[in-house]
Amino acid sequence: MSKAKQLRKRMAECGLVHIMAAHSPLSAILAEEAGFDGIWASGFELSALYGLADMSLITMTQHLDMLRAIAGQSSLPIVADIDTGYGNALNVIHAIREYEKAGTAAVVIEDKTFPKVSSLAADGRQELLRIEEFQGKIKAAVSTRSDPDFLIIARTEALIAALGEEEALRRGMAYAAAGADMILIHSKKKDPAEIESFSQAWKGPVPLVIVPNAYPELDATRIRGLGNIKMTIYGNYGIRTATTAMQDTFRRIIADGGVQNVHKDIVPVEEIFRLQKMEQVKADENRFLR
Repeated sequence: MSKAKQLRKRMAECGLVHIMAAHSPLSAILAEEAGFDGIWASGFELSALYGLADMSLITMTQHLDMLRAIAGQSSLPIVADIDTGYGNALNVIHAIREYEKAGTAAVVIEDKTFPKVSSLAADGRQELLRIEEFQGKIKAAVSTRSDPDFLIIARTEALIAALGEEEALRRGMAYAAAGADMILIHSKKKDPAEIESFSQAWKGPVPLVIVPNAYPELDATRIRGLGNIKMTIYGNYGIRTATTAMQDTFRRIIADGGVQNVHKDIVPVEEIFRLQKMEQVKADENRFLR
């Protein structure tokens, strides 16, 4: 069973899948062990890992390298964040071929102009493509995929760009008509009212995807109650968690003048060995390198 079919099957069985953002194979391993249904190969998280702004500065090659490394260490389906598709419809065709070959189960393409600015940036430039041009990107993606189960998820930033629900619905319907398998609706409001309103108004033929970063109180129970949201992506929690832990630990080491206090509050090196499958590597060494 392909990873794409595995993801579709999980959605059909559960009704709602939970996808955790990752920026490295290690974070993907931890997400799988925690019980998530899939991995979000996050452009935001990878940009942050490089210390760069999420403004199309990370290349497709860099993103694919990370994604392939994750696919080599995790059995979960990967949903790839490919931003605007790296250019026009021709770039999207190339991207779909490469991401499918890399083992991706789904891609999310957003309707912003290239280069993009992170959706949650205060006063960031949020310019959207013409509907017809983005429909061309979706059609290009759908016609290029070799696996019919491979999910093409169209993300509209109409609410982010303050264009209102009516425009968001219009765009979502147009993208579904172009062949998108799901519509990702995004908001940076601090409460979920905007997303809940959109969900209740959505009469399109495909289900919705949300990324509840700004409105965390929209939990699984409330999401299921809306009925048409089938995927929740936890878009930046991996990198934020890692940053929180490192900031705290590094500051404590400086304040304490050493590691005598923090060492007991972090995982032992043996846990890292376990995640690295050190015992298996040692067994292989003993077996083959005598």
